[in-house]
Amino acid sequence: MVVSVLEEMRIRSLGVIDDAVVELSPGFTAVTGETGAGKTMVVTSLGLLLGGRADPALVRIGAKAAVVEGRITVPADAPAAVRAQEAGAELDDGALLISRTVSAEGRSRAHLGGRSVPVGLLGELADDLVAVHGQTDQQGLLRPARQRQALDRYAGEAVAAPLERYQTAYRRLRAVTAELDELTTRARERAQEADLLRFGLDEIAATEPHPGEDAELAAEAERLGHAEALASAATTAHRALAGDPEDPEGVDAATLVAGAHRALEAVRSHDPALAVLADRIGEVGILLSDAAGELAGYADDLDADPLRLAAVEERRAALAHLTRKYGEDVAGVLTWAEHSAARLTELDGDDDRIGELAAERDALRAELADLAQTLTDARRDAAKRFADAVTAELAELAMPHARVTIDVRQSETGDADSGIQVDGRAVAFGQHGADEVELLLAPHPGAQPRPVAKGASGGELSRVMLAGEVVFAGSAPVPTYLFDEVDAGVGGKAAVEVGRRLAKLAESAQVVVVTHLPQVAAFADRHLVVEKTDDGAVTRSGVQAMSGEDRVRELSRMLAGQEDSELARAHAEELLAAARGGGFEGGASR
Repeated sequence: MVVSVLEEMRIRSLGVIDDAVVELSPGFTAVTGETGAGKTMVVTSLGLLLGGRADPALVRIGAKAAVVEGRITVPADAPAAVRAQEAGAELDDGALLISRTVSAEGRSRAHLGGRSVPVGLLGELADDLVAVHGQTDQQGLLRPARQRQALDRYAGEAVAAPLERYQTAYRRLRAVTAELDELTTRARERAQEADLLRFGLDEIAATEPHPGEDAELAAEAERLGHAEALASAATTAHRALAGDPEDPEGVDAATLVAGAHRALEAVRSHDPALAVLADRIGEVGILLSDAAGELAGYADDLDADPLRLAAVEERRAALAHLTRKYGEDVAGVLTWAEHSAARLTELDGDDDRIGELAAERDALRAELADLAQTLTDARRDAAKRFADAVTAELAELAMPHARVTIDVRQSETGDADSGIQVDGRAVAFGQHGADEVELLLAPHPGAQPRPVAKGASGGELSRVMLAGEVVFAGSAPVPTYLFDEVDAGVGGKAAVEVGRRLAKLAESAQVVVVTHLPQVAAFADRHLVVEKTDDGAVTRSGVQAMSGEDRVRELSRMLAGQEDSELARAHAEELLAAARGGGFEGGASR
């Protein structure tokens, strides 16, 4: 089975590192070196590859930019590989190539599988690739919110399924509550708006305009206002076309055209061209007759009634009153009326809506109370299992009398309307349920359990966090773990046990540890040493894999600060032999 493995990182112009390659392998890799040699730059580099914040102060003095490149072997169907390929990245012989550049001016660029990508995408892949556990991350785990997240992941589906339903109901409750608050707090404004809409609709209903009426009335008013001139013009035109009955000898257009038509008809058989003209003149005669008839009818039908004109103007004034308030024309007024009627229906229905929302709110709160109780029960069950497992791990880390518990509790609220019912009490709730989760430690018998941030020394805290990682890895494995001096404050037998637990974790995942303890480094399958040159830089030759005699010398340096001390060398060889064969007192074979 192919698993994800961080194979190597190339680091250029980052901090004290000029140009170095860190070659890693499956299993347990220890990174050591003198203080200030650049060991922590390994962690910083990995953080950049995983989308961490780009700090221009990290760029080596005199360089234009710092560059970190990484190669991670990933199965083609792994979530990280699938997400990367969706973004256009390509796998290189089963490996994902990641690059991050940080300029001295603060600009940052990211490349994934040969494709330029947003830095945020690297952060999306981080959870599926590497778990970084350093001093900063350790402090983060001391926060109750982070402890709740860890417990929920440990609980698995028992919490995930009800939590998903809870959060869906919680989001709906927030939306319902917001709408309900708006409706109830804006009741006066809504009543005023409804009154204005009713007044406008009543005005329009009283006038009863119909589409196009304003244009029709304008045309009629224009016609009635010029009735005499229109009648005179129609009469004159009719007489010119059809003749004046009072002047029998007068010449009119119809008579003249008829005479022209008769003259041509008499000779049309002698010339086809003239016959065509005869037909056209005949058509003109027909048109003249039709026009004359229509003019006579127009003049007879023309209404010059001043009362009708007054009625038209009065109606136009009524419509103008509406258009001044509700629209540019009658069509606009009718559109306003349609929209306002719909809005009024909505406003009038708000009281019913308030009742519906209140009922839905109460039902959602009851549903949330049931789901919150389910979450509390599941978390308490997982908390006991997790705490027992961590306590057992601590016994292997030279803390045999320590006891870890996880407190899952709720905060009561004095106002029942602002909380939900859990364990028969009205308690505060949020998007993750009603529980507050806190990791407690009793370091020895008789000690009261206290929050781990307050009840543990530095060394104890490191061991608690390591124990938590070991237990957590069993339920939500991550391919690679990187520990940045998680053994700080630990020494002696406890340091040996830290190394043993890291080696145990390396049986199921890749583990990279930046450490200053020889007891931890002795358990590593691969030992890398970071060394600076005389000018204070780490170059390509500055990251070396130690084996055989070289590894003994490095462990001697870590033990006594003297690489050639015979006593230190003997102790180093003893450490290596014991780590390989489980020869430490109380230890198990690797």
